[in-house]
Amino acid sequence: MSDVCFHIGEAAGHVYRLLEKDESTISKVKRALKKSGYDSETVLMAIGWLAREDKLFMEKIGNICVIKLK
Repeated sequence: MSDVCFHIGEAAGHVYRLLEKDESTISKVKRALKKSGYDSETVLMAIGWLAREDKLFMEKIGNICVIKLK
């Protein structure tokens, strides 16, 4: 696995652990992971990774996207 894919996978693990605590918005997840050194693109790819693995439930409410674990 390339370094980029590994980095995205690590970020996906952080997103997963964050969502184990409670649902969140994408904006809040990006802010939380920024503190751990992840940029917005990486966080969005990590969320996409988890969505592709059918781990997330997403709901768009107006301009806000709420995500939680299935």
